[in-house]
Amino acid sequence: MTVEDVLREISGRIRGFIPPSIDVSDVEFEGALLVIYTTTPEKFAENKNLVKQLAKMLQKRIVVRPDPSVVTDVETAEKKIREIIPKEAQITNIYFQPDVGEVTIEAIKPGAAIGKEGVLLNEIRRSINWSPNIIRAPPIQSKTVQEIRGFLRSMSDERKEILRKIGRRLHRGLSNNEKFIRIVALGGFREVGRSCCMLHTQDSKILVDCGIDVSSENNGSPYIHLPEVLPLETIDAVVITHAHLDHCGLVPLLYKYGYDGPVYCTPPTRDLMTLLQMDYLKVAAADAKKVPYSSENIRNVIKHCITISYGDTTDITPDIRLTFHNAGHILGSSIAHFHIGEGLYNIAFTGDIKYERTWLFNPAVNHFPRVEAIVIESTYGGRDDYQPSRREATERIKDIAQQCLKKKGKLLIPVFAVGRSQEVMIVLENLMKNKEIPEVPVYLDGMIWEATAIHTAYPEYLNNKLRSQIFQMGENPLLSDIFKRVDSVDTRQKILEDKDPCIVLATSGMMNGGPVMEYFKEWASNEKNTIVFVGYQAEGTLGRKIQRGSSEIPLNISGNIVSLKIKMNVETCDGFSGHSDRRQLITFINNMSPRPERIIFNHGEESKCVDISSVVHKKFNLNTAAPMNLETIRFV
Repeated sequence: MTVEDVLREISGRIRGFIPPSIDVSDVEFEGALLVIYTTTPEKFAENKNLVKQLAKMLQKRIVVRPDPSVVTDVETAEKKIREIIPKEAQITNIYFQPDVGEVTIEAIKPGAAIGKEGVLLNEIRRSINWSPNIIRAPPIQSKTVQEIRGFLRSMSDERKEILRKIGRRLHRGLSNNEKFIRIVALGGFREVGRSCCMLHTQDSKILVDCGIDVSSENNGSPYIHLPEVLPLETIDAVVITHAHLDHCGLVPLLYKYGYDGPVYCTPPTRDLMTLLQMDYLKVAAADAKKVPYSSENIRNVIKHCITISYGDTTDITPDIRLTFHNAGHILGSSIAHFHIGEGLYNIAFTGDIKYERTWLFNPAVNHFPRVEAIVIESTYGGRDDYQPSRREATERIKDIAQQCLKKKGKLLIPVFAVGRSQEVMIVLENLMKNKEIPEVPVYLDGMIWEATAIHTAYPEYLNNKLRSQIFQMGENPLLSDIFKRVDSVDTRQKILEDKDPCIVLATSGMMNGGPVMEYFKEWASNEKNTIVFVGYQAEGTLGRKIQRGSSEIPLNISGNIVSLKIKMNVETCDGFSGHSDRRQLITFINNMSPRPERIIFNHGEESKCVDISSVVHKKFNLNTAAPMNLETIRFV
């Protein structure tokens, strides 16, 4: 039976079930959803249980959308929305998503826009036939978020076609072949960087992450040229756990070489991923390095993104369902949980996790309905990898800042734009507010400001304490006046020439390029100044060399290799990491519910993967492994 036959049969059953007064103009698969288009949406709305009854009868996730012929045009619809919603709601933005028939309304006071018991929402729905979604306006407008939304709106027809194509492929049915489940290690096993793994069943091929090792000259790409991966058109889906480049940096390359399927991730991951990929191209071009893909390929990723919120479950292939859970690592970071077959097997991929409440996020989730196997990171899985608590890290950075600022020096903090920056910002804001360190300007250089704007667009992904501080007390530490944006070369030059003490947060976090290098070149020779590392410094990076105590390093300045003497104070402040340390990894496994039968360790230097695998096996009597890249593990 073809997909067309299936749709015809479903359409007939729907028309036979619903009252004749309700018109059904079309029935279509769009991704995992069965979409019913109707010219009488108000009649569907009146019959509240109808969709539930249909979903139960058809065993499908159903969405009812108004037929395009009865939807009010965007210009008129926006005008009507502004007439219905009172001025005190303070609308800041209205954007339409024609591909799904939704309109999102950003308002400073969302309650006033919704109305008592949703009365205004219902009025909007009745008068324009768009489905309204009202959200709190972010305090900083993100250029990335706005551009992505605008791009998707301009591509709505193409986007709808993409979703229909994905839907047809997803509902192609199951084969009668022998059942098997295996994973193929394609990158990030016994190493940090280029994370990539293929989950393979008799009916599905899924890539979990597709990263790049930006610190590697030769082995930066995962093994996506293997015969079982190629041709790329045979891959059903790409699932991205979070937005760091070592997990998502090569996704656009897949589209360059023929992949045209979906990318599943959380909404913040889509936006941060786009920001970091675009910046990667910019940095590579500035360093005269070969770029593996173009901005057009990045736009292709956006078009094919299907975003899923934490806790939502969706079919992604004929035999696999996916659920994302909070990983506690960065904004939108996820543990990807795969339910395979009708109760056949469950496997989770943690990506990068933090099993501790941080200043930004709740701890990683480790309770699942079912899980037989887990692929887990081990960045800090070594025998001596015990990190200070967040409280101890705060005390340490307070001491470092006090000593540096007392000498009227500059404090330079290399950071990753996403995650570490915002954590350090919250700590510095708190220390200055409580007069524990002198109040000096804190300059944000690189993508930090834009990444912070994306954080303010998704407050629901922050931890409970921070959310209530933002929503109930109206205080957002990320918006403090102490933070100054470095938005031009001239502004940076003024900071470099200024004799007064200050703190600078600048990218990149491992000092392999980025604006941090401009400050380092200028300030390294002055012993009053301090550089403090708050994030992981990979082997082979300039950051690791400086951290280890190199007193002199060769640097390319204006095309000439010069030897730069380091006289500034070099400090490390552990405890800011978005990765779990050894204790937290073991506790995460110990507290897992249910306890998995098999544990696969990846994303760690070889000695760390092997060591923690051995310890967990002995401690819990579990089947553990630390495979190498190119190895395959079969589960069923």
